[in-house]
Amino acid sequence: MPHDHSHVDEYLSDSRLVAAIALNLLLTVVEAIAGLVAGSLALLADALHNFNDCGSLVIALVARRVARRPSDLRRTFGYRRAEIVGALINLTILVVVGLYLLGEGVHRLFEPREIDGWIVVLVATVALVVDIATAALLLAMSRGNLNLRAAFLHNLSDAVASVGVIVAGVAALLWDAFWVDAAVTLAIAAYILWQSLAMMARSIHILMEGAPADVDNDTLIAALESISGVLEVHHVHIWELDEQHRALEAHVVVDEVDLVRWAEIKQEIKLQLDEQFHIHHSTLEFEAPGEETCPPCRPPAGRHC
Repeated sequence: MPHDHSHVDEYLSDSRLVAAIALNLLLTVVEAIAGLVAGSLALLADALHNFNDCGSLVIALVARRVARRPSDLRRTFGYRRAEIVGALINLTILVVVGLYLLGEGVHRLFEPREIDGWIVVLVATVALVVDIATAALLLAMSRGNLNLRAAFLHNLSDAVASVGVIVAGVAALLWDAFWVDAAVTLAIAAYILWQSLAMMARSIHILMEGAPADVDNDTLIAALESISGVLEVHHVHIWELDEQHRALEAHVVVDEVDLVRWAEIKQEIKLQLDEQFHIHHSTLEFEAPGEETCPPCRPPAGRHC
């Protein structure tokens, strides 16, 4: 049965997330202990990065379960944005971690410390295997899900960071180039900040009910006004509920007062919104020519009325 199959898939995905969390948490503990023993800041940086991965995966798991809750009188749009709120908190913490690593990396660059290259290489190799295994767990889940696709790509990038730590360990073993450990730390910190700030901007945009980046307001209005019977479209508001769901509300002026024709026009508009702009939820208020259904506006609401 379709319903049962979907239900099984949901909990299969949950079990994969739990496995990914367990792998990354174990790796974080191992890397942190090894980093302290070996004196490797790069290994500690990678441990912090993996700990953030655990947090991201926990947020994804909790958000998936919260998102299954139906809408209610207090949350009429449901609980989709729980993931965005959690991601913003997680990203804020990650930016702080990135800044800390940046400062420590600069300090260690000018005052290099001896590290145990063998421990660094061994643990970073284990980290590389775990990162690849986690990415494999998330691969099937990432199809058609932007958040999980980001987690999948994040783990692939973690694998690259682990390669960098291995390079630092090899440099210490072969050439006593302990400064490479600090340089790798700076590279990891820069990557963390670059990725976190970009995702933070995206999260804030959604929470501020910003319009989708790929939807141009003038193009959308022109497309709707090209529909037969539509004279004008105004008071248009477009926003994102989350990364996959968009909503729109607008006033539509039609050229005839005919309820049957209004129903036809409404269906044409909704089809256009769905096919061209991927907007599946829309609220349309129809007006006859010369009719004004919006009450007189008073500042500051006048900008939005």
